Amino acid sequence: MKFKVAVAQMDSRVGDLESNLARHMALTDQALKRGANLIVFPELSLTGYSLKDIAWEIALDPERSKPVKALRTKSKKISIALGFVENGPHHGIYNSALLLEDGEVKHIHRKIYPPTYGMFEEGRYFSAGSTVSAFSSKWGRLGILVCEDMWHLSLPYLLAMDGAEVILCPTASPARTSGNRPTLQNAEVNYEQLRSYARLLSTYIIFANRVGVEDGVTFWGGSAVVGPDGSMRSTAKLLTEDLITADIDSEEVRRARRFSRHFLDERPEIVLRSLRRILSSRLSS
Repeated sequence: MKFKVAVAQMDSRVGDLESNLARHMALTDQALKRGANLIVFPELSLTGYSLKDIAWEIALDPERSKPVKALRTKSKKISIALGFVENGPHHGIYNSALLLEDGEVKHIHRKIYPPTYGMFEEGRYFSAGSTVSAFSSKWGRLGILVCEDMWHLSLPYLLAMDGAEVILCPTASPARTSGNRPTLQNAEVNYEQLRSYARLLSTYIIFANRVGVEDGVTFWGGSAVVGPDGSMRSTAKLLTEDLITADIDSEEVRRARRFSRHFLDERPEIVLRSLRRILSSRLSS
């Protein structure tokens, strides 16, 4: 399976669905002109990130809302992964990412770890997702994790075990500076992490970070496509909007896993057995 992915590093406006939708449509058209088969947008790209109390008002039903319907129509030409606030079951709202394909909602991932440390306060507004699974698309077996989810090593591991050869990671990562570093500390740390995951799991990692400023917070961009050998295949600019593309080839996953067999030799039954023992011990203590 071969296809071209585009990563749309964009600046969303808080709560402005009309403006954000127009930007999604324009960037999708640009990706189509570049021959892309799949476009990946950042975390909460359709709604903006720093929503706070308006998160409840801006929440969308992925099957009925007009903005998603417009993008579903566009997905008949190109598969689209985007972030939004989901109006979920039992009136909870979620920081979610969805994959639209052939005019349909193909998959929804609800962020499992909405952070509450430091500057983050997602846990005040969003319910936490409780499932992670890979899914089959016209471009092979994919998985989606949202930002903080990627920092919990169990989740990319589970997706790879579930057959994902490409992991999409829509993100809204704030910039941090440290001392006299010539580069952003966030970029160094994130790229190191993404390359490690890609190499250890022999998967492609599609990192779609946003840019712009919201509520005094600057998002640093630097979106990237990482190959299954851990190499950086394409990298976006820092701190400004950008659209990058890269070729994805499942044969490279096959080659990476056969060349270095650590993923093929993985024994998840040991992980399962050990976790049962550890959890049992914790519960009984």
